[in-house]
Amino acid sequence: MSRKVLVLAETRDGVLRNVSFEALSAAQKVSEGGEIIAAVLGNGEAQVVSTLAQYGANKVYLVANDQLNQYTPDAYTQALTQVIKEVSPEVIFMGHTSMGKDLAPRTAARLGLGLVSDITDLAVEGGDIVLTRPIYAGKAFQKKKVVEGAVFATIRPNNIELVEADASRTAEVVNYPVEIKDLRTVIKEVARKAVEGVDLSEAKVVVAGGRGVKSADGFNPLKELAATLGGAVGASRGACDAEYCDYSLQIGQTGKVVTPDLYIACGISGAIQHLAGMSNSKVIVAVNKDPEAPIFSVADYGIVGDLFEVLPMLNEEFKKVLNQ
Repeated sequence: MSRKVLVLAETRDGVLRNVSFEALSAAQKVSEGGEIIAAVLGNGEAQVVSTLAQYGANKVYLVANDQLNQYTPDAYTQALTQVIKEVSPEVIFMGHTSMGKDLAPRTAARLGLGLVSDITDLAVEGGDIVLTRPIYAGKAFQKKKVVEGAVFATIRPNNIELVEADASRTAEVVNYPVEIKDLRTVIKEVARKAVEGVDLSEAKVVVAGGRGVKSADGFNPLKELAATLGGAVGASRGACDAEYCDYSLQIGQTGKVVTPDLYIACGISGAIQHLAGMSNSKVIVAVNKDPEAPIFSVADYGIVGDLFEVLPMLNEEFKKVLNQ
């Protein structure tokens, strides 16, 4: 049974986020030959059309409005609601990002739809779309299907396998104006922290440090290893509380949830709150001086040793393997 699928393609500074490609890949999986429509909110986003087409979009709605240049809940909810009413999709996907976590429930409530958030897998079984999401901090998984109304779901980054991009594909472009009114919040100025390297939430490799790094300078070996592997640096709450790093790097129940291909935990004991944010990583390597540290219970590989001795050696070996 073919389905019409709408994907909200999220951009940052005019560049598509990787989870947008995952959402399009999920759309191809469930559309079964139906139409896949991507919506891009904000002015000046026409340059992403060809990329969206390569990953499966048949049609791209460019929703331009000066109120959409920066994310605000009211403006984006109004815009997305109008697009959904215009398109009338049977399935709606977007990323489970900071924006998606805020926007999806607002939009679902306004449209009277159910929402399945933070899905990590999906399949079509017996004609129904079955969505899988983790519960209890990743200790168990739920399988859900929507029995009434459109299927509305947010996708956790780094979980849906990407389809192969096809450079020969093209998409129809629809310039779709929306009416934005009665805003309760207006962005006057954006002050951004300088962020180096790869986005933590979408990184394929994460090198994370805990209290065992001992100081802000103790993160230097982690940064060097992350740079070698093309990954991002993260931290436990303990390291953030100790002011070794900024809270934007925090991984865990009260921080970011990451699912990289490789997670290297350095000087992290493995408290349950931290495991909630990284235990679904595909391969986990733990480096800790304490052989009884709980982190080893979830690690695929464990190294008992001083991270300040181990990480430089790992870095040199990786450089040899990667010919750097």
